[in-house]
Amino acid sequence: MKPVTLKQIAEELNISVTTVSKALKDYPDVSKKTKGLVKELAKTLNYKPNTFAVNLRTKESKTIGLIIPVIVHHFFSNVIKGIVSQAEKKGYLVIILQSNESYELEKKQIDLLLSQRVDGILISLANGTANFNHINNVIAQEKPLVMFDKIAKIVKCSKVIIDDRKAAYTATLHLINIGCKRIAHFRGALLPQNSIDRFLGYKKALLDNGLPYDPSLVYICECGERSFEEGKKNAKQLLIDHNDVDGIFINTDLVAIGAMTEFNSQGVKIPDDINIVGFSNWFMSSVISPSLTTINQPGYKMGKAAFKQLYKEIKATKNKKIITPKTITLETELIKRDSTKDN
Repeated sequence: MKPVTLKQIAEELNISVTTVSKALKDYPDVSKKTKGLVKELAKTLNYKPNTFAVNLRTKESKTIGLIIPVIVHHFFSNVIKGIVSQAEKKGYLVIILQSNESYELEKKQIDLLLSQRVDGILISLANGTANFNHINNVIAQEKPLVMFDKIAKIVKCSKVIIDDRKAAYTATLHLINIGCKRIAHFRGALLPQNSIDRFLGYKKALLDNGLPYDPSLVYICECGERSFEEGKKNAKQLLIDHNDVDGIFINTDLVAIGAMTEFNSQGVKIPDDINIVGFSNWFMSSVISPSLTTINQPGYKMGKAAFKQLYKEIKATKNKKIITPKTITLETELIKRDSTKDN
């Protein structure tokens, strides 16, 4: 069955197509009686507006693109919820794409979203992204783009972040305050800015408190889909390399849970033998045994803030206003649980 058109409704009621269109949009110059007849018939015939035609007229697709490194991750799933909750309020659909931490796939996805004429793009960069020409190309086309979480400082666009250095400093300082002297760090990949900043926060906390920085205590995790296995692998290697480590600050909770699993299997007691602080406050962090002390990263709030900023820039672009890039920094907090000793 073909879709019902405005013309069919107009012919049925013996009025003009323009009057039908105005009635459906509640224009004041159409009588109440006519509006009622038009809306009732439209409902009976199951009329659906031609959104493609509307989008052509308004030059809006009412869709935005969202590119994230991984979907099956507690933090990013909360970000998605925050974005979608706000997008629905404004009548936007969200096209969600997963880059799998791949720079090449991320580039293709940017091209795809541009070809779909989305109104704006939200992106958290892949670990493998070191060149930002594809991002700068979006901005050059005056397409609103907002980065969140994993960002590039040199790209001139709005960003929604946390203070990763401060959060990592707080996590490491907690280990120092409970008496840890040899503190390791399971860091993320070398490229992402948040991974760099968490490492720098860890290092600064050590040096500020009279503890030496030992690069052999830093282990790299790519923190993709194999985060849990990487946590186990690095924990196993740590026990071989260093038997005197009494604290670890770990870049993400999933890596931390993998590490804790390995320590438990080898009879290393947490927190008696080793204290652990994670990052993100994933749901599993509160239900594993022992529960994980971690940094709470506000994913839902980040998603909401990212969409709100993108929406402002979409409207500004439509009204031909100049966009001034803005950086929004959200607060984090340390959640103390059983994987670290009491002060």
